[in-house]
Amino acid sequence: MDSNRLETIVTPDASPTAGDPVARARALVPLLAAHGPEMDRRQELTPEVVDALAAADFFRLLTPRHLNGQALPLHVFAEVVEAVSMGDASVGWCINQGNVSVMSSATYLAPDEALALFGDRRSGLAWGARHGRARAVKTEGGYLVTGQWDFASGSRHAPLLGAHVPAYNADGSPKLGPNGKPEDRTVIFPKGQARINRDDWASLGLRATGSDTYEVEGLFIPDARAIVRDRLEDRRDSSPITCISSHLCYAAGFSGVALGIARASLETYKELARGKQARAGMTLMRDNHAVQMEIGLLEARLRAVRCYWLSSIKAAWDEAVETGAQSMDTRMAHRLATTHAIREATEISAACYRAGGTTSVLAKEPFERRFRDAMSASQHLQGGQWHIEMVGRHLLGVEQAPAFL
Repeated sequence: MDSNRLETIVTPDASPTAGDPVARARALVPLLAAHGPEMDRRQELTPEVVDALAAADFFRLLTPRHLNGQALPLHVFAEVVEAVSMGDASVGWCINQGNVSVMSSATYLAPDEALALFGDRRSGLAWGARHGRARAVKTEGGYLVTGQWDFASGSRHAPLLGAHVPAYNADGSPKLGPNGKPEDRTVIFPKGQARINRDDWASLGLRATGSDTYEVEGLFIPDARAIVRDRLEDRRDSSPITCISSHLCYAAGFSGVALGIARASLETYKELARGKQARAGMTLMRDNHAVQMEIGLLEARLRAVRCYWLSSIKAAWDEAVETGAQSMDTRMAHRLATTHAIREATEISAACYRAGGTTSVLAKEPFERRFRDAMSASQHLQGGQWHIEMVGRHLLGVEQAPAFL
């Protein structure tokens, strides 16, 4: 996309049935923006929004074609998440979380299992963060799983839940992988088999993700649905995206959420400046030289970081297509671009919030919710500055054990 053609970003005019998935995403922006306050209040996506996402086939964006999915290139998927997030950040967050979770699971499932779980247009998967307090104990034909997990974004509309669980043998000893280290199993099961606590989800922002807490006790999971993810030699599908780690696929989308919030915030700032006169000022904001300078600089920063972000993800994709692998340099470049995009976009969103003055604090105005969403998105692991430190060590040739690549 030409980064100079901003009106194509903020004024969607494509049909929801258009072949271009990014155009379909932009066409949904007015609907998502209109439902944003209600979704924020309900702490979940509205039925109308879920229906629209399903109609646009947005729950299978990364799913391979043999499972009825769209198998989008990762950089195109990131643009879709960015565009959706201009309408509502929680929707973009759920789209990213759900699609990467489905793709990274389907990669390691037998094709018939993957089709049964993810072949439907309304298929979806949510799960919480991995921790060491859960257990998957080997038993005949599968595992007995016990644990509690939080931050299951999208769980209120997804029909499936999953969990990443330390695996144990029947005698209580850790189950070891081929490298001799304890391994985790990712397990997948119908949402109705878990106890879900909706009262725990009370967040500053991204409220409509409905990132509830859930738990199971002694739940039997058959071997066919207890997999090891991100172990490339175990892949059932060798398409290009499967050689990019789930960590970096998530990073591509979550940084798109941050950029989408920043773009929506900056467009709202421009709209406000065209018509608002500051209480202490004599002219409209648009005629204030300081405002003009700030908007120009914010526009430059946002265009610059977006071009860097998108070109880096595309470079990773091109390498995956050409070689079927990802070099350490490419993985580090992907990590640096996505983490930097989250941090820079957050600063842009915060600047727009501050520029709005007292208008920004009003719940009826979009600044307030977008600021809360931007701050919440920035707190995710994907935005941590230690990722940048890791890349710095790599560039300096300092020996390290890379993580989340």
